[in-house]
Amino acid sequence: MNLSLPRSAGKWVLMLMVNVLALLGMHDTAEASHIRAGDIQAKSDTTYPFGDKRNNPRRIFFKMVLYTDFGLTPVDEPDVTIFYGDGTSSGLRGVPRASRTQVTDDTYRSVYYFEHTYGADRSYTVSYIGEFRNTGVQNMSDSQNQSFYISTLITIEPGIGVNRSPVLNAPAIDKAARNQVFLHNPAASDADGDSLTYELVESKQAGSIVSALNNNNTPLFRITSGFVYPHLVTPIGTRVPYLGDSSPGPATFTIDKFTGQLVWNAPNRLGDFNVALIVHEWRRTPFGVKEIGTVIRDMQIVVRGTNNLRPTVNIPQDICVVAGVQVRKKVTATDPDQNQVLLSAFGGIFGRPVAPATFVQTRLGPNPIAEGIFTWRPECSDVADQPYLVLFKAQDRPNTGETALIDEKVFRIKVVGPRPDNVRAIQNQNNVLLTWSRYACQNASQLLIYRKEGPSTPSTDTCQTGIPASSGYTLIKTLNDVSLQTFLDDGATLPLQRGRTYCYRIYAKFPLPAGGESLASIETCVTLDGRPAVLTNVTVDRTDRTNGQVTVRWTQPRATGGFLEPYKYTLYRGKGQTATKAQSKVVFTSSNLANTEFVDAGRNTTDSTFTYFLDFTTAAAPTPETSGPASTIRLTGTPNTAGTQVALSWNFTVPWKNTEPGFYTAIYRRSPGNPAYVLLDSVQGVTSYVDNSSKLPLVQGQTYSYYVRVIGTYNDPNLPNRLKNLSQEVTVLLVPIPCPPVVTIRTDCEELKTRVLGRPGYFPAPGETYTNELSWTLNTGDPTGCSTAIAYYRIFYRRPSETSYTLIDSTSGPSLNYSHTKLTEQAACYKVQAVGAVGNRRSALSAEVCVDNCVVFELPNIFTPNGDGINDTFRPRVSSPLRKVHFQAFNRWGVKVFDGDADPAINWTGNATSGERGKGIQVPDGVYYYLAEVEFADSKSTKITYKGWVEITH
Repeated sequence: MNLSLPRSAGKWVLMLMVNVLALLGMHDTAEASHIRAGDIQAKSDTTYPFGDKRNNPRRIFFKMVLYTDFGLTPVDEPDVTIFYGDGTSSGLRGVPRASRTQVTDDTYRSVYYFEHTYGADRSYTVSYIGEFRNTGVQNMSDSQNQSFYISTLITIEPGIGVNRSPVLNAPAIDKAARNQVFLHNPAASDADGDSLTYELVESKQAGSIVSALNNNNTPLFRITSGFVYPHLVTPIGTRVPYLGDSSPGPATFTIDKFTGQLVWNAPNRLGDFNVALIVHEWRRTPFGVKEIGTVIRDMQIVVRGTNNLRPTVNIPQDICVVAGVQVRKKVTATDPDQNQVLLSAFGGIFGRPVAPATFVQTRLGPNPIAEGIFTWRPECSDVADQPYLVLFKAQDRPNTGETALIDEKVFRIKVVGPRPDNVRAIQNQNNVLLTWSRYACQNASQLLIYRKEGPSTPSTDTCQTGIPASSGYTLIKTLNDVSLQTFLDDGATLPLQRGRTYCYRIYAKFPLPAGGESLASIETCVTLDGRPAVLTNVTVDRTDRTNGQVTVRWTQPRATGGFLEPYKYTLYRGKGQTATKAQSKVVFTSSNLANTEFVDAGRNTTDSTFTYFLDFTTAAAPTPETSGPASTIRLTGTPNTAGTQVALSWNFTVPWKNTEPGFYTAIYRRSPGNPAYVLLDSVQGVTSYVDNSSKLPLVQGQTYSYYVRVIGTYNDPNLPNRLKNLSQEVTVLLVPIPCPPVVTIRTDCEELKTRVLGRPGYFPAPGETYTNELSWTLNTGDPTGCSTAIAYYRIFYRRPSETSYTLIDSTSGPSLNYSHTKLTEQAACYKVQAVGAVGNRRSALSAEVCVDNCVVFELPNIFTPNGDGINDTFRPRVSSPLRKVHFQAFNRWGVKVFDGDADPAINWTGNATSGERGKGIQVPDGVYYYLAEVEFADSKSTKITYKGWVEITH
């Protein structure tokens, strides 16, 4: 029952009763000094899963579990107070205990159920306060006067829907032994398949229940006083060998972020210790991962002295299992003292109404060793992206008087979907028809169909779900109806070509939040009969800006039985090597199968690259077969810095291969005065070449012309071989690169101060601007051999607030200085580039050089706010650019009359903002004292405070 306190007079009556009880020294609930551990679980309303009735998404059901010790105190807590996180609570003792079970000789497990309906969609923190902790807790101070606080964060959002918080399946009842490893794992699970992570946090207190009730039913929690983590309590212990790690060192206290395994290696002090762990709940959505909840377990660790030694549990290797396949694994344990060992298992897959896991201990040991059998047959609904965690725990049975100790380890089981079965691919005219059996897991959300050219050797790893990017497969279709059993690949997503072999695989995806994937189907392949029409040549016949020419050729297609008319070639041309077919225009069409060439005349082949696509369509296949892109070869040539060599490079985008072994590129050169090109050299497998005079001499100052002939292949016996294509011609003037400038800027802030502070009037005056004077010299040694013959210089500029440079001007000749005028501020950065007198080669940009704003500021001593338009406002008489000014003015009695920082130029009109005749009233004539805190707009944001006086005369 929800017993939230009313927001009315009744609430205040209840509060008065609580306070009276507190003043009389009576607690609103029994002292909870017996609490060892606790946590709160939550789930959305699932009352009406079927039919016309709908769940209330704001109605939340809760379950709180407390582990209590009755060995030292008879204190009991048959009912508790719960705070719902929305300003309401259950009231005093508002939630009765549902059950109490003895789980060990000295520990009881108490369970409380309650529910609450919230008024809005948002996050809420549900909490409980227990009064008080045990006396003498070792890792905090004055523990008997500090409360026990736990909480759970829930999120109510329409996009989340039904949500169940993590459930901590393993009890916190294990004892620790001095100088031995202590272990604890909450064995948390999430019924919705949300991801969980774990974190250690400090134990919390929250005052008393009375104080929380008085504070609008809101506990004010904080870290317990004097808290330190258990391993830091002196004397600090020493690590002992654990899981193969025998390295020495001080004690450690850690938790595995993904499994929740808490390890204290190793306690060194007897007594009670408290610590808390938080379980974070992460929901995977189509828009990313978000945290939707947390659960805190605060637990007590009791360290005792004992001669008993810990047992060791041995678990199976982590596995991946296909839904529907049974898992059967043996778990064993040994004990160094030859004691019997009790084996147990915890996790969310036990005790479920459908497909529960089981664990049965078959032998207690010690001879033969303790043994148990774990079995589970996961179903399709268990497929998930994250593995299921099963905690196996071994607890020994020592001699009377000794403390029982444990070992525990986590076994991970990832459940994957089964493969789609009987996938077959057959040719259907120019298309491929895929068929498969109805998928076994109809709770999957999608079937994904992948295709590649040519067969491969798929992985048989059960943990390899889906299709990795490295496999060469490409996604061609996503089916959102998993009951489908056919798909026609018509080449719409990825073109199909006759004569090629295509292979297919399918796998299933499962819905969020659990997610997960299936194994991919066995590969199925089909070879389409016939031969496609493919581009074979895109060669530049003539290089010219207005009358250039490109010849495009392709093969004639073939098909068994011929083609159904009508059929047609369509040739597209796009500009640039990255052009798509959608960006291209139709330049040629033909219904004659023998017409396999097009001469593209009137093109600018000097400056441009062209890309071509060929479509072949028939009546039987309205989706065209496409060949391409196939571009012209683009050649570039650049002399080296000293003007003694020429670096050539070429690139292309073509469907055939131009760098295969045995297929070469021929480089041709024409020297000055020679009308004919000659073969300079040949290269294989590369797209660059350096003409360094080793084959034919080069002369500095001369112009040379080049082109390349590239020979390629499809590596297909059914297609033409040795495809020869020419690049455009390129000319190179063999001159050295200009030497780069070394730039300086003349700045003299002192000269500026002297000039403007000593002159009458204001600075800057209306229309007055700054000028930056640049000058430079040439760095003649970098690079070696650079040229000092300069035609002119290019000036690049950026403001300090900008990141990129802009070309603002060029000198009219080889001048070594430049005046940048009409600037609203001095601050600026520059680079300068030299342009050579021969060939217009450009140097590297100079190093950046910057100038800052000077810091200049002066306020006048008089202003006359009489409305005559002359000296009506108080503003700086002299000022370099400002970022901000905080200006305050005081009368002769020290009363502040003005305070403002909205205007860097101040522009005070004499109106009072406080203290003198009221706001907006003109202050009287007289002398006023000011304080101006000025921040300048320089790179350092210089801040200076100016103090002075000003006379106001109306």
